[in-house]
Amino acid sequence: MPKLTRRETLGVGLGAGLSLGFMPGLVRAAEAGPAPGTTFTLLHVNDIYRMSDVKGWGGFPKLAAVVKAERAHGTPMMFTHGGDTFSPSLMSSFDKGEHIVTLTNMVRPDFFVPGNHEFDFGEAVFFTRLAACKFPVYAANMRQADGTAVPGIRDNEIVELGGVRLGFVGLALDTTPDVSQPGSLKFLPSLDVLREQAAALRKQGVDMVVCVAHAQRSLDDQIIRERIVDVLLTGHIHDLAIRWDGAALHVESNEDGNYVTAIDFIVKVREQNGRRQVTWTPSFRIYDTIDVVPDPEVTAVVAGFEKQLSKALDVDLGPTKVELDSRTIIVRTREALIGDVIADALARSTRADVAIINGGSIRGDTRYPPGTMLTRRDILTELPFGNTSVLVRISGATLKAALENGFSRLNDAGGRFPQVSGIEVEVDASAPVGSRVVSLKRNGVPVDPQATLAVASNNFMLAGGDSYDMLRDGTVLIGATDGLLLANVVMDYIAAAGGVAEPADGGKRIIFT
Repeated sequence: MPKLTRRETLGVGLGAGLSLGFMPGLVRAAEAGPAPGTTFTLLHVNDIYRMSDVKGWGGFPKLAAVVKAERAHGTPMMFTHGGDTFSPSLMSSFDKGEHIVTLTNMVRPDFFVPGNHEFDFGEAVFFTRLAACKFPVYAANMRQADGTAVPGIRDNEIVELGGVRLGFVGLALDTTPDVSQPGSLKFLPSLDVLREQAAALRKQGVDMVVCVAHAQRSLDDQIIRERIVDVLLTGHIHDLAIRWDGAALHVESNEDGNYVTAIDFIVKVREQNGRRQVTWTPSFRIYDTIDVVPDPEVTAVVAGFEKQLSKALDVDLGPTKVELDSRTIIVRTREALIGDVIADALARSTRADVAIINGGSIRGDTRYPPGTMLTRRDILTELPFGNTSVLVRISGATLKAALENGFSRLNDAGGRFPQVSGIEVEVDASAPVGSRVVSLKRNGVPVDPQATLAVASNNFMLAGGDSYDMLRDGTVLIGATDGLLLANVVMDYIAAAGGVAEPADGGKRIIFT
Protein backbone atom coordinates (compact mmCIF):
# COMPACT_ATOMS: atom_id res chain seq x y z
CA MET A 1 0.00 0.00 0.00
CA PRO A 2 1.44 3.45 -0.83
CA LYS A 3 2.20 5.88 1.95
CA LEU A 4 -0.90 7.90 2.77
CA THR A 5 0.78 11.09 3.90
CA ARG A 6 4.11 12.58 4.80
CA ARG A 7 2.95 12.51 8.40
CA GLU A 8 1.48 9.01 8.20
CA THR A 9 -2.04 10.31 8.91
CA LEU A 10 -5.16 9.52 6.96
CA GLY A 11 -7.52 12.30 7.97
CA VAL A 12 -6.96 15.61 9.70
CA GLY A 13 -9.66 16.66 12.16
CA LEU A 14 -11.00 20.15 12.77
CA GLY A 15 -12.73 21.68 15.75
CA ALA A 16 -14.11 18.72 17.65
CA GLY A 17 -11.55 16.44 16.00
CA LEU A 18 -13.65 15.30 13.09
CA SER A 19 -11.74 13.15 10.60
CA LEU A 20 -12.31 10.13 8.43
CA GLY A 21 -12.54 7.93 11.47
CA PHE A 22 -15.29 10.07 12.98
CA MET A 23 -17.61 10.46 10.00
CA PRO A 24 -20.02 7.53 10.07
CA GLY A 25 -22.38 7.81 7.14
CA LEU A 26 -20.35 10.58 5.50
CA VAL A 27 -17.75 8.36 3.82
CA ARG A 28 -19.20 6.02 1.17
CA ALA A 29 -17.85 3.50 -1.33
CA ALA A 30 -16.59 5.47 -4.33
CA GLU A 31 -17.86 3.06 -6.95
CA ALA A 32 -21.41 3.32 -5.59
CA GLY A 33 -21.73 6.68 -7.27
CA PRO A 34 -23.09 9.94 -5.87
CA ALA A 35 -25.21 9.76 -2.75
CA PRO A 36 -28.99 9.81 -3.33
CA GLY A 37 -30.22 13.36 -3.71
CA THR A 38 -26.79 14.76 -4.60
CA THR A 39 -27.00 18.26 -6.08
CA PHE A 40 -23.46 18.29 -7.46
CA THR A 41 -20.09 16.58 -7.05
CA LEU A 42 -16.56 17.94 -6.80
CA LEU A 43 -13.83 15.47 -7.80
CA HIS A 44 -10.35 16.43 -6.61
CA VAL A 45 -6.74 15.35 -7.23
CA ASN A 46 -3.36 16.97 -6.68
CA ASP A 47 0.39 16.38 -7.00
CA ILE A 48 0.48 13.86 -9.85
CA TYR A 49 4.13 13.21 -10.69
CA ARG A 50 4.01 9.73 -12.22
CA MET A 51 2.32 8.90 -15.51
CA SER A 52 2.13 5.17 -14.70
CA ASP A 53 0.84 3.25 -11.70
CA VAL A 54 3.24 1.96 -9.05
CA LYS A 55 2.32 -1.50 -7.75
CA GLY A 56 -1.23 -0.93 -8.94
CA TRP A 57 -1.79 2.51 -7.45
CA GLY A 58 -2.16 5.82 -9.23
CA GLY A 59 -1.09 7.01 -12.66
CA PHE A 60 -3.00 8.70 -15.46
CA PRO A 61 -4.76 5.62 -16.90
CA LYS A 62 -6.48 4.95 -13.58
CA LEU A 63 -7.21 8.63 -13.00
CA ALA A 64 -8.80 8.81 -16.45
CA ALA A 65 -11.03 5.85 -15.61
CA VAL A 66 -12.19 7.54 -12.40
CA VAL A 67 -12.93 10.83 -14.16
CA LYS A 68 -14.87 9.10 -16.93
CA ALA A 69 -16.90 7.12 -14.41
CA GLU A 70 -17.80 10.24 -12.45
CA ARG A 71 -18.79 12.16 -15.56
CA ALA A 72 -20.90 9.22 -16.72
CA HIS A 73 -23.07 9.40 -13.60
CA GLY A 74 -24.72 12.50 -15.04
CA THR A 75 -24.65 14.43 -11.77
CA PRO A 76 -23.43 18.03 -12.24
CA MET A 77 -19.70 17.79 -11.57
CA MET A 78 -16.46 19.78 -11.48
CA PHE A 79 -13.08 18.04 -11.68
CA THR A 80 -10.40 20.07 -9.88
CA HIS A 81 -6.62 19.69 -9.81
CA GLY A 82 -4.53 21.23 -7.03
CA GLY A 83 -1.32 21.45 -9.07
CA ASP A 84 2.19 19.98 -9.24
CA THR A 85 2.34 17.76 -12.31
CA PHE A 86 4.59 19.15 -15.09
CA SER A 87 7.54 18.03 -12.94
CA PRO A 88 9.17 16.02 -11.47
CA SER A 89 8.95 12.78 -13.41
CA LEU A 90 11.29 10.58 -15.38
CA MET A 91 10.03 11.77 -18.73
CA SER A 92 10.09 15.42 -17.70
CA SER A 93 13.86 15.17 -17.38
CA PHE A 94 13.85 14.80 -21.16
CA ASP A 95 10.79 16.74 -22.39
CA LYS A 96 10.31 19.26 -19.55
CA GLY A 97 6.77 18.16 -18.86
CA GLU A 98 5.39 18.04 -22.40
CA HIS A 99 4.06 14.50 -21.97
CA ILE A 100 2.28 15.46 -18.75
CA VAL A 101 0.37 18.19 -20.57
CA THR A 102 -0.67 15.62 -23.18
CA LEU A 103 -1.95 13.28 -20.46
CA THR A 104 -3.63 16.02 -18.43
CA ASN A 105 -5.40 17.17 -21.59
CA MET A 106 -6.82 13.66 -21.85
CA VAL A 107 -8.39 13.80 -18.37
CA ARG A 108 -9.31 17.48 -18.88
CA PRO A 109 -9.70 19.07 -15.42
CA ASP A 110 -12.32 21.80 -15.20
CA PHE A 111 -10.17 23.85 -12.83
CA PHE A 112 -6.37 23.62 -12.55
CA VAL A 113 -4.07 25.57 -10.23
CA PRO A 114 -0.32 25.66 -10.96
CA GLY A 115 1.85 24.18 -8.23
CA ASN A 116 5.45 25.14 -7.60
CA HIS A 117 6.69 22.25 -9.77
CA GLU A 118 5.03 23.76 -12.83
CA PHE A 119 7.92 26.25 -12.82
CA ASP A 120 10.84 23.83 -12.35
CA PHE A 121 12.07 24.37 -15.91
CA GLY A 122 11.79 28.15 -15.85
CA GLU A 123 9.36 30.84 -16.92
CA ALA A 124 9.70 30.33 -20.68
CA VAL A 125 8.96 26.60 -20.50
CA PHE A 126 6.01 27.28 -18.19
CA PHE A 127 4.41 29.55 -20.77
CA THR A 128 5.07 27.00 -23.52
CA ARG A 129 3.32 24.30 -21.50
CA LEU A 130 0.51 26.68 -20.52
CA ALA A 131 -0.20 27.42 -24.19
CA ALA A 132 -0.64 23.69 -24.84
CA CYS A 133 -3.13 23.18 -22.00
CA LYS A 134 -6.67 22.39 -23.16
CA PHE A 135 -8.00 23.03 -19.67
CA PRO A 136 -8.44 26.32 -17.79
CA VAL A 137 -5.72 27.46 -15.37
CA TYR A 138 -6.40 29.72 -12.38
CA ALA A 139 -4.21 31.60 -9.90
CA ALA A 140 -5.54 34.87 -8.49
CA ASN A 141 -2.26 35.62 -6.72
CA MET A 142 -0.02 35.33 -9.80
CA ARG A 143 1.00 38.46 -11.68
CA GLN A 144 3.54 39.55 -14.24
CA ALA A 145 6.53 41.63 -13.17
CA ASP A 146 4.62 44.85 -13.90
CA GLY A 147 1.68 43.73 -11.76
CA THR A 148 -0.67 42.93 -14.64
CA ALA A 149 -2.56 39.68 -15.11
CA VAL A 150 -0.64 36.68 -16.43
CA PRO A 151 -1.80 35.81 -19.97
CA GLY A 152 -3.64 32.50 -20.01
CA ILE A 153 -4.34 32.47 -16.27
CA ARG A 154 -7.64 33.52 -14.70
CA ASP A 155 -8.38 34.64 -11.15
CA ASN A 156 -11.78 33.04 -10.61
CA GLU A 157 -14.87 31.58 -12.22
CA ILE A 158 -18.57 31.51 -11.35
CA VAL A 159 -20.17 28.17 -12.24
CA GLU A 160 -23.74 26.97 -11.77
CA LEU A 161 -24.06 23.31 -10.77
CA GLY A 162 -27.49 21.88 -10.11
CA GLY A 163 -28.96 25.34 -9.69
CA VAL A 164 -26.29 26.38 -7.16
CA ARG A 165 -24.02 29.33 -7.97
CA LEU A 166 -20.43 28.47 -7.04
CA GLY A 167 -17.60 30.98 -7.02
CA PHE A 168 -14.27 29.23 -7.67
CA VAL A 169 -10.94 30.96 -7.00
CA GLY A 170 -7.43 29.59 -7.59
CA LEU A 171 -4.29 30.17 -5.53
CA ALA A 172 -0.72 29.27 -6.46
CA LEU A 173 1.90 28.63 -3.77
CA ASP A 174 3.05 32.11 -2.79
CA THR A 175 6.54 30.88 -1.88
CA THR A 176 7.09 29.44 -5.36
CA PRO A 177 10.09 31.77 -6.04
CA ASP A 178 11.84 30.18 -3.03
CA VAL A 179 11.38 26.60 -4.17
CA SER A 180 11.24 26.71 -7.97
CA GLN A 181 12.20 28.90 -10.93
CA PRO A 182 9.29 31.15 -12.01
CA GLY A 183 11.55 33.89 -13.34
CA SER A 184 9.97 37.35 -13.29
CA LEU A 185 6.50 36.18 -12.26
CA LYS A 186 5.19 37.55 -8.98
CA PHE A 187 3.30 35.58 -6.34
CA LEU A 188 1.17 37.74 -4.05
CA PRO A 189 0.31 36.76 -0.44
CA SER A 190 -2.28 34.02 -0.73
CA LEU A 191 -4.36 34.93 2.31
CA ASP A 192 -4.79 38.59 1.39
CA VAL A 193 -5.73 37.73 -2.18
CA LEU A 194 -8.20 35.06 -1.10
CA ARG A 195 -9.97 37.38 1.32
CA GLU A 196 -10.44 39.92 -1.48
CA GLN A 197 -11.54 37.32 -4.01
CA ALA A 198 -14.01 35.61 -1.67
CA ALA A 199 -15.59 38.92 -0.67
CA ALA A 200 -15.93 39.99 -4.31
CA LEU A 201 -17.52 36.68 -5.30
CA ARG A 202 -20.04 36.86 -2.46
CA LYS A 203 -20.97 40.39 -3.54
CA GLN A 204 -21.72 38.93 -6.96
CA GLY A 205 -24.29 36.67 -5.34
CA VAL A 206 -22.63 33.26 -5.30
CA ASP A 207 -24.14 30.68 -2.96
CA MET A 208 -20.83 29.06 -2.04
CA VAL A 209 -17.14 29.94 -2.44
CA VAL A 210 -14.69 27.19 -3.40
CA CYS A 211 -10.93 27.74 -3.30
CA VAL A 212 -8.52 25.41 -5.10
CA ALA A 213 -5.06 26.10 -3.71
CA HIS A 214 -1.51 24.85 -3.80
CA ALA A 215 -0.52 25.79 -0.27
CA GLN A 216 1.24 24.95 2.97
CA ARG A 217 -0.89 23.27 5.62
CA SER A 218 -0.56 26.28 7.93
CA LEU A 219 -2.35 28.40 5.31
CA ASP A 220 -5.02 25.72 4.84
CA ASP A 221 -5.62 25.80 8.59
CA GLN A 222 -6.00 29.56 8.69
CA ILE A 223 -8.39 29.65 5.73
CA ILE A 224 -10.64 27.11 7.43
CA ARG A 225 -10.41 28.76 10.86
CA GLU A 226 -11.44 32.12 9.43
CA ARG A 227 -14.23 30.60 7.30
CA ILE A 228 -12.97 32.60 4.32
CA VAL A 229 -14.43 30.01 1.96
CA ASP A 230 -16.93 27.21 2.24
CA VAL A 231 -14.83 24.58 0.48
CA LEU A 232 -11.03 24.35 0.29
CA LEU A 233 -9.41 21.85 -2.10
CA THR A 234 -5.63 21.72 -1.85
CA GLY A 235 -2.35 20.27 -3.03
CA HIS A 236 1.31 20.39 -1.90
CA ILE A 237 1.34 18.44 1.38
CA HIS A 238 0.36 15.04 -0.12
CA ASP A 239 -2.03 14.16 2.71
CA LEU A 240 -5.16 12.16 2.15
CA ALA A 241 -7.17 14.55 4.28
CA ILE A 242 -10.83 15.32 4.88
CA ARG A 243 -11.96 17.97 7.35
CA TRP A 244 -15.57 18.98 7.90
CA ASP A 245 -16.87 20.77 11.01
CA GLY A 246 -20.39 21.54 9.88
CA ALA A 247 -19.47 24.90 8.36
CA ALA A 248 -16.28 24.59 6.31
CA LEU A 249 -14.73 21.72 4.38
CA HIS A 250 -11.15 20.87 3.39
CA VAL A 251 -9.95 18.03 1.16
CA GLU A 252 -6.57 16.93 -0.17
CA SER A 253 -6.11 13.72 -2.17
CA ASN A 254 -2.69 12.24 -1.38
CA GLU A 255 -0.45 12.16 -4.49
CA ASP A 256 0.02 10.58 -7.92
CA GLY A 257 -3.68 9.75 -8.19
CA ASN A 258 -3.26 6.94 -5.64
CA TYR A 259 -6.50 8.11 -4.08
CA VAL A 260 -9.11 10.36 -5.68
CA THR A 261 -11.71 12.11 -3.55
CA ALA A 262 -15.28 12.71 -4.68
CA ILE A 263 -17.36 15.10 -2.57
CA ASP A 264 -21.12 14.88 -3.02
CA PHE A 265 -23.10 17.95 -1.94
CA ILE A 266 -26.77 17.94 -1.05
CA VAL A 267 -27.84 21.57 -1.22
CA LYS A 268 -31.12 23.17 -0.23
CA VAL A 269 -31.95 26.65 -1.51
CA ARG A 270 -34.91 28.71 -0.37
CA GLU A 271 -35.96 32.32 -0.69
CA GLN A 272 -36.53 34.28 2.51
CA ASN A 273 -37.29 37.98 2.58
CA GLY A 274 -36.07 38.29 -0.97
CA ARG A 275 -32.74 36.62 -0.22
CA ARG A 276 -31.44 33.16 -1.10
CA GLN A 277 -30.84 30.96 1.91
CA VAL A 278 -28.49 28.06 1.19
CA THR A 279 -27.74 25.07 3.39
CA TRP A 280 -25.55 22.16 2.35
CA THR A 281 -24.22 18.85 3.56
CA PRO A 282 -21.29 16.90 2.08
CA SER A 283 -20.56 13.21 1.89
CA PHE A 284 -17.29 11.73 0.70
CA ARG A 285 -16.25 8.91 -1.60
CA ILE A 286 -12.58 7.93 -1.81
CA TYR A 287 -11.35 5.98 -4.81
CA ASP A 288 -8.56 3.60 -3.83
CA THR A 289 -7.12 3.17 -7.32
CA ILE A 290 -5.71 -0.27 -6.62
CA ASP A 291 -9.28 -1.36 -7.41
CA VAL A 292 -9.70 0.77 -10.55
CA VAL A 293 -9.42 -0.71 -14.05
CA PRO A 294 -7.22 1.65 -16.12
CA ASP A 295 -8.63 3.48 -19.12
CA PRO A 296 -7.39 1.70 -22.30
CA GLU A 297 -6.97 4.85 -24.40
CA VAL A 298 -4.76 6.58 -21.86
CA THR A 299 -2.95 3.31 -21.15
CA ALA A 300 -1.93 3.14 -24.82
CA VAL A 301 -0.58 6.69 -24.78
CA VAL A 302 1.38 6.04 -21.58
CA ALA A 303 2.79 2.84 -23.09
CA GLY A 304 4.08 4.88 -26.01
CA PHE A 305 5.82 7.28 -23.66
CA GLU A 306 7.25 4.40 -21.63
CA LYS A 307 8.65 2.84 -24.80
CA GLN A 308 10.45 6.09 -25.60
CA LEU A 309 11.86 6.18 -22.09
CA SER A 310 13.05 2.60 -22.02
CA LYS A 311 15.56 3.10 -24.78
CA ALA A 312 17.15 5.92 -22.85
CA LEU A 313 16.76 4.71 -19.29
CA ASP A 314 17.10 0.95 -19.14
CA VAL A 315 20.87 1.00 -19.23
CA ASP A 316 22.88 -0.60 -16.40
CA LEU A 317 25.42 1.58 -14.59
CA GLY A 318 26.75 -0.83 -11.99
CA PRO A 319 25.75 -2.62 -8.77
CA THR A 320 25.62 -1.11 -5.32
CA LYS A 321 27.58 -3.03 -2.70
CA VAL A 322 25.82 -1.22 0.15
CA GLU A 323 22.20 -0.37 0.87
CA LEU A 324 21.17 3.01 -0.50
CA ASP A 325 18.16 4.64 1.16
CA SER A 326 16.50 7.61 -0.53
CA ARG A 327 13.33 7.70 1.55
CA THR A 328 12.17 11.26 2.10
CA ILE A 329 12.42 11.06 5.88
CA ILE A 330 16.05 9.88 5.55
CA VAL A 331 17.49 12.32 3.01
CA ARG A 332 15.82 15.28 4.73
CA THR A 333 16.91 14.51 8.30
CA ARG A 334 20.33 12.82 8.27
CA GLU A 335 23.35 11.90 6.19
CA ALA A 336 22.37 9.30 3.61
CA LEU A 337 24.81 7.20 1.60
CA ILE A 338 22.94 8.06 -1.58
CA GLY A 339 23.44 11.71 -0.69
CA ASP A 340 27.16 11.03 -0.21
CA VAL A 341 27.34 9.47 -3.67
CA ILE A 342 25.58 12.37 -5.35
CA ALA A 343 27.67 14.97 -3.53
CA ASP A 344 30.90 13.07 -4.31
CA ALA A 345 29.97 12.89 -7.99
CA LEU A 346 29.25 16.60 -8.02
CA ALA A 347 32.52 17.46 -6.28
CA ARG A 348 34.58 15.33 -8.65
CA SER A 349 32.96 16.64 -11.84
CA THR A 350 33.51 20.27 -10.82
CA ARG A 351 36.86 19.69 -9.06
CA ALA A 352 35.39 21.34 -5.99
CA ASP A 353 36.77 21.40 -2.47
CA VAL A 354 33.31 20.88 -1.06
CA ALA A 355 29.91 19.89 -2.44
CA ILE A 356 26.53 20.51 -0.87
CA ILE A 357 23.09 19.58 -2.19
CA ASN A 358 19.65 19.92 -0.67
CA GLY A 359 18.09 16.66 0.46
CA GLY A 360 14.82 17.76 -1.12
CA SER A 361 16.35 17.32 -4.57
CA ILE A 362 16.59 13.55 -3.98
CA ARG A 363 13.15 12.21 -4.88
CA GLY A 364 13.20 8.44 -5.36
CA ASP A 365 11.79 7.67 -1.91
CA THR A 366 12.99 4.05 -2.03
CA ARG A 367 15.61 1.56 -0.83
CA TYR A 368 18.19 -0.25 -2.96
CA PRO A 369 19.44 -3.43 -1.21
CA PRO A 370 23.08 -4.48 -1.64
CA GLY A 371 23.52 -6.15 -5.01
CA THR A 372 20.93 -4.01 -6.78
CA MET A 373 21.97 -3.17 -10.34
CA LEU A 374 21.55 0.58 -10.66
CA THR A 375 20.29 1.94 -13.96
CA ARG A 376 19.94 5.33 -15.58
CA ARG A 377 16.26 5.09 -14.75
CA ASP A 378 17.07 4.82 -11.04
CA ILE A 379 19.23 7.93 -11.10
CA LEU A 380 16.69 9.98 -13.00
CA THR A 381 14.04 8.84 -10.54
CA GLU A 382 16.24 10.16 -7.76
CA LEU A 383 17.15 13.40 -9.56
CA PRO A 384 14.19 14.28 -11.79
CA PHE A 385 14.32 18.08 -11.69
CA GLY A 386 16.84 18.69 -14.44
CA ASN A 387 19.15 20.55 -12.05
CA THR A 388 22.60 21.50 -13.28
CA SER A 389 25.91 21.63 -11.46
CA VAL A 390 27.30 24.97 -10.34
CA LEU A 391 30.52 26.04 -8.65
CA VAL A 392 31.09 29.10 -6.47
CA ARG A 393 34.04 30.47 -4.53
CA ILE A 394 32.90 31.42 -1.03
CA SER A 395 34.42 31.94 2.40
CA GLY A 396 34.47 29.42 5.20
CA ALA A 397 32.06 31.67 7.08
CA THR A 398 29.61 31.61 4.17
CA LEU A 399 29.87 27.83 3.96
CA LYS A 400 29.03 27.62 7.66
CA ALA A 401 26.06 29.95 7.10
CA ALA A 402 24.85 27.67 4.31
CA LEU A 403 25.07 24.66 6.61
CA GLU A 404 23.25 26.51 9.39
CA ASN A 405 20.46 27.14 6.92
CA GLY A 406 20.47 23.47 6.00
CA PHE A 407 20.04 22.44 9.64
CA SER A 408 17.50 25.16 10.48
CA ARG A 409 14.34 23.10 9.97
CA LEU A 410 15.22 19.71 11.39
CA ASN A 411 11.83 19.17 13.01
CA ASP A 412 10.01 19.81 9.72
CA ALA A 413 12.12 17.42 7.62
CA GLY A 414 12.63 20.34 5.25
CA GLY A 415 14.08 19.92 1.79
CA ARG A 416 17.01 22.20 2.67
CA PHE A 417 18.75 19.52 4.78
CA PRO A 418 22.29 19.22 3.32
CA GLN A 419 24.01 16.18 1.86
CA VAL A 420 27.72 16.95 1.62
CA SER A 421 31.14 15.96 0.32
CA GLY A 422 34.59 17.13 1.41
CA ILE A 423 33.73 18.19 4.96
CA GLU A 424 32.91 16.78 8.37
CA VAL A 425 30.21 18.56 10.38
CA GLU A 426 29.12 18.16 13.99
CA VAL A 427 25.61 19.39 14.70
CA ASP A 428 23.75 20.14 17.93
CA ALA A 429 20.09 19.78 17.00
CA SER A 430 18.98 21.22 20.35
CA ALA A 431 20.86 24.50 19.85
CA PRO A 432 19.07 27.62 18.57
CA VAL A 433 18.68 28.00 14.82
CA GLY A 434 21.81 29.64 13.46
CA SER A 435 24.06 28.12 16.14
CA ARG A 436 23.76 24.41 15.46
CA VAL A 437 27.06 23.79 13.64
CA VAL A 438 29.48 23.18 16.52
CA SER A 439 32.36 21.89 14.38
CA LEU A 440 33.23 22.22 10.69
CA LYS A 441 36.32 20.48 9.40
CA ARG A 442 37.93 19.60 6.11
CA ASN A 443 40.30 16.63 6.12
CA GLY A 444 40.26 16.79 9.91
CA VAL A 445 41.32 20.45 10.04
CA PRO A 446 38.90 23.19 11.19
CA VAL A 447 37.68 25.34 8.33
CA ASP A 448 39.00 28.90 8.60
CA PRO A 449 36.08 31.37 8.34
CA GLN A 450 38.31 33.67 6.26
CA ALA A 451 39.55 30.98 3.89
CA THR A 452 38.05 30.65 0.41
CA LEU A 453 36.71 27.37 -0.88
CA ALA A 454 35.40 26.13 -4.21
CA VAL A 455 31.94 24.81 -3.36
CA ALA A 456 29.81 22.85 -5.81
CA SER A 457 26.03 22.85 -5.62
CA ASN A 458 23.06 22.89 -7.98
CA ASN A 459 21.45 25.73 -9.90
CA PHE A 460 18.34 25.65 -7.71
CA MET A 461 20.35 26.42 -4.58
CA LEU A 462 22.49 29.02 -6.33
CA ALA A 463 19.28 30.84 -7.27
CA GLY A 464 18.37 31.01 -3.58
CA GLY A 465 16.18 27.91 -3.49
CA ASP A 466 15.52 26.50 -0.01
CA SER A 467 16.89 29.82 1.32
CA TYR A 468 20.48 29.16 0.23
CA ASP A 469 20.80 32.82 -0.81
CA MET A 470 24.24 33.06 0.80
CA LEU A 471 25.76 31.00 -2.02
CA ARG A 472 25.29 34.03 -4.25
CA ASP A 473 27.62 36.04 -2.02
CA GLY A 474 30.62 34.41 -3.64
CA THR A 475 32.17 34.38 -7.09
CA VAL A 476 30.39 32.17 -9.59
CA LEU A 477 32.89 29.91 -11.35
CA ILE A 478 30.40 27.65 -13.14
CA GLY A 479 26.96 29.15 -13.64
CA ALA A 480 23.62 27.45 -14.09
CA THR A 481 23.73 27.62 -17.88
CA ASP A 482 27.31 26.33 -17.99
CA GLY A 483 26.94 23.36 -15.67
CA LEU A 484 26.16 19.76 -16.50
CA LEU A 485 22.89 17.97 -15.82
CA LEU A 486 23.35 16.65 -12.29
CA ALA A 487 21.69 13.34 -13.11
CA ASN A 488 24.18 12.78 -15.92
CA VAL A 489 27.07 13.66 -13.60
CA VAL A 490 25.95 10.99 -11.14
CA MET A 491 25.38 8.41 -13.88
CA ASP A 492 28.87 8.95 -15.26
CA TYR A 493 30.38 8.76 -11.76
CA ILE A 494 28.70 5.44 -10.94
CA ALA A 495 29.47 3.95 -14.34
CA ALA A 496 33.14 4.96 -14.12
CA ALA A 497 33.42 3.42 -10.65
CA GLY A 498 31.68 0.23 -11.76
CA GLY A 499 28.98 0.72 -9.14
CA VAL A 500 28.69 2.06 -5.60
CA ALA A 501 30.86 1.02 -2.68
CA GLU A 502 31.07 2.18 0.93
CA PRO A 503 32.57 5.70 1.01
CA ALA A 504 36.16 5.83 2.23
CA ASP A 505 35.11 7.98 5.18
CA GLY A 506 32.52 5.42 6.23
CA GLY A 507 29.63 7.81 5.87
CA LYS A 508 30.56 9.95 8.88
CA ARG A 509 30.25 13.41 7.39
CA ILE A 510 27.34 14.72 9.46
CA ILE A 511 27.34 13.76 13.11
CA PHE A 512 24.68 14.84 15.60
CA THR A 513 26.12 15.41 19.07
